[in-house]
Amino acid sequence: MDSDERTPKDSLLAWGWDQRREEEFARYYRKGWQPARVLAIDLRQCTVRTRQGQRIATMAGRLFQEGKPPAVGDWAAIETGAEKDGCLIRAILQRRSQFLRQAPGRETRQKVIAANIDTVFLMTAVSEEFNLRRLERFLVVAWESGARPVVVLTKSDLMPDVGIRLAEAESVAGGVPVHAVSCLTGQGLDTLDPYLTSGHTLAMLGSSGVGKSTLVNRLLGENLLATAAIRESDGRGRHTTTRQLLLRLPGGALVIDTPGLRQLKPWQAEEGLERTFSDVEDYAEQCRYRDCSHQHEPGCAVQQALAAGRLDPARFENYLKLQRELGFQARRRDESLAREEKQQNKRLHRMMRRIMEDKRKRWGRDG
Repeated sequence: MDSDERTPKDSLLAWGWDQRREEEFARYYRKGWQPARVLAIDLRQCTVRTRQGQRIATMAGRLFQEGKPPAVGDWAAIETGAEKDGCLIRAILQRRSQFLRQAPGRETRQKVIAANIDTVFLMTAVSEEFNLRRLERFLVVAWESGARPVVVLTKSDLMPDVGIRLAEAESVAGGVPVHAVSCLTGQGLDTLDPYLTSGHTLAMLGSSGVGKSTLVNRLLGENLLATAAIRESDGRGRHTTTRQLLLRLPGGALVIDTPGLRQLKPWQAEEGLERTFSDVEDYAEQCRYRDCSHQHEPGCAVQQALAAGRLDPARFENYLKLQRELGFQARRRDESLAREEKQQNKRLHRMMRRIMEDKRKRWGRDG
């Protein structure tokens, strides 16, 4: 039995609960609801951690109607006895951090990858999978989430001089810590110890096959999660993790393993873009014209930095690409909101017509 199970009153402290959460939850205690942390999600059912232990909870339909379904890492208010064989998630507490991405498909909606994360490990292998432009994209999303980003270069045993990759990653990380590790040899794993404190929540973010589940297994001290080796032919890995899962490590740290992300389209990440590309933003502020497009205008500090070799053209192009993506997403959201508002107005008008027709019918009978 875990030590936190022997002290039911404080058992949630080991899962990240704190005094601020206790104060936020006061209004739900008055309703007779109890706090729980979401550990895993399977369709409309969640595995949650309560003060009494692990339980299965069903999501209230209202959460879906309002577009606020729970995510792994969420703190929830649950009502016990509301369901025949379990409990019901009634509300989700305000998230302190969340990883958002554009949901796959054509529909304009956000998808929450994980919530209430303190630190995110942005993971990439040092082999052919290594891609600075992808790393920049991950940094944008990480900074926007509210969590602290840390770059972890995996499979360092595959490269004789891993210092080359470290220098390349540091060149775009903007001061974010960068660590090189090997789960095979154990090299560099001790550099991650400062992030593995009790009650501290981490998330693993990266493409398929970079070693997220392998690292989690190594930290757990057992092969709990399925893994797949990266292919030597093209440096890509098979998709192994199929859902988010919140686990507690032996030392007390909490970790969320996420499915591999083949594509990561930011949802709203203007601040994340500014922090990731702070060098580009600094040059842009020095331009002669405030509305400089950084293309052909005289006195463009960005073009001067490019010509002098102080700014990598590929990095600047990636900045422009992400800027265009965010602008496109913003326009799609505005259009989507306009359509939703129009549909709501139509439903309201239809409802009012039915009410008036019913009144006229009643008046006709009474008359």
